[in-house]
Amino acid sequence: MVKGIGAAAGIAIGKAFVLPTWEWDLPDEMIDVTDLAKEFERLYEGIRTSKDEIEYIKKEISDVVGHEESNIFDAHLAILDDPVFMNEIRGIIQRQYKAAEVAVKEVIDKFVNMFDLLDDEYMKERALDIKDVGNRLLKHLIGSPDVTLPSDNQPFILVAKEVSPSQLAHLNPANVLGIATLLGGTTSHSAIMARALGIPLVSGLEGKFVKPVTTGDHLIIDGEEGVVHVNPGAHVIARYTNRKTMAKEAADRLQDLATVPAITSDGFEVQLEANISSLKELEHVLRNGASGVGLFRTELLYMDRTSLPTEEEQFTVYKEVAERMGGNPSIIRTLDIGGDKQLDYFALPEEENPFLGYRAIRICLEETGLFRTQLRAILRASAYGQVKIMYPMISSVEEIREANRILSEVKEELKDASVPFQSDIAVGIMIEVPAAAQIADVLAEEVDFFSIGTNDLVQYVLAVDRMNEKIAHLYEPYHPAVLRLLKFTVESAQRKGIPVGVCGEMAGDIKALPIWLGLGVQELSMSVQSLLKVKDKVLDSSKEECVRLTERLLKCGTSSEMRAVLDQFNSKITVQEGT
Repeated sequence: MVKGIGAAAGIAIGKAFVLPTWEWDLPDEMIDVTDLAKEFERLYEGIRTSKDEIEYIKKEISDVVGHEESNIFDAHLAILDDPVFMNEIRGIIQRQYKAAEVAVKEVIDKFVNMFDLLDDEYMKERALDIKDVGNRLLKHLIGSPDVTLPSDNQPFILVAKEVSPSQLAHLNPANVLGIATLLGGTTSHSAIMARALGIPLVSGLEGKFVKPVTTGDHLIIDGEEGVVHVNPGAHVIARYTNRKTMAKEAADRLQDLATVPAITSDGFEVQLEANISSLKELEHVLRNGASGVGLFRTELLYMDRTSLPTEEEQFTVYKEVAERMGGNPSIIRTLDIGGDKQLDYFALPEEENPFLGYRAIRICLEETGLFRTQLRAILRASAYGQVKIMYPMISSVEEIREANRILSEVKEELKDASVPFQSDIAVGIMIEVPAAAQIADVLAEEVDFFSIGTNDLVQYVLAVDRMNEKIAHLYEPYHPAVLRLLKFTVESAQRKGIPVGVCGEMAGDIKALPIWLGLGVQELSMSVQSLLKVKDKVLDSSKEECVRLTERLLKCGTSSEMRAVLDQFNSKITVQEGT
């Protein structure tokens, strides 16, 4: 067994097809000064052909993975139009008299090496985009052949050093059982596309194999656990085959719960909503019976493109969400960039502590033009469904009042222009900063609802960077300090009579469900994949028992004590279900 990074969930069992790695060793070919014009024409023709290919791929793949995910290829087009990138290539041809393919190869290597040296996982992943575009251009300049994949009747597990979005776009998902890559992580464009295509993916396997995987080897890919088995024994194959069968049966059984209300055995109803990042996910949201969209992360609309999305582009997306959700609510979070979410065209300052720096609402309150455009689009969409606005990373009353002042001005502009919108649109905030949790009673006077973002709240309360492997073990959601802040936040909302929900990872964590029921939380928003599993658990739970459990947990002094009490409680429930 080899341990990597689970980048796209699912189990795949089949034979490997190893994708050749194109590592061109080009001779440092010189050209005559009289051939400069010809060499530039070769370069421009290669660029034109590459752009046409990328546009075609984008159009074809959008029908499969959705419009937002296909916009990944806008970033590839932007590279071919980038003046810095292209000027570097032209400069090498013109000043050093080198062939176009040599110049392209040098510039690719330069930028990839530069990005790889940065201590930023997002930028490292973007290096793959440059390699993808550069290799496409090189292929046209030197006439390199395409890789021939196995025929349609031979499904396979793809093994590669790395897989680019372009390569994924050319694959037939029905033939690709799974993917294993040496490089890459969960934030790469390839991982995003693999998840959209439903292909299990394990990445980060470089240096992990005892010997290289070869075409024809028998593999098992576990995209959830992040493990790969090479030429496994019969007992391992049988175990994973059984797991696949059980997962399919469990999924079929859970699907029957899609239209069943999430009500505990003693009558406490919970609204189970979905976190989404794109329109593509709405189909799954509706199929799984979500009570609404509890968090629409709008960042993806801004990413992987060359400029800010227009008001009309945003309005079109928000309107479709509102319409397709019918009478169910859709909470649209305003732009939350900064920290680990960067925009290539929107230069944010380099910071020592970006997660504590210029991000989310702090950017919006300074870049008011950007903020107003998004608010206009959301307000216009509110005329087509039950839309709500949510501000991220709020830490003070002043931030809410300033954001609402801008919102009021935008409302007046739309009113003056006779543009329809929901005048009393609900406005809420994310509780994800300890300061907000500590003054939740005060903030409850300013807004219509709370949504607890447990991911950031836990890391800020414990001062633990959840992306830092060295201290990842200290990131402990079941910490007494976290529970006490959660209790105060929920009670503050309840006293004021405003709804309080949870939209962080803990909302979809089965182990945490008794805590939410015990605190009286009635709205949980999670990944679409978790909805029916959580609903199944709600149906078998008793709110009264969960209240008593939470009282016990609040008396625990350590995380290990809390986990022990929770494990004992959950195991008791599991045993009762099985009897």
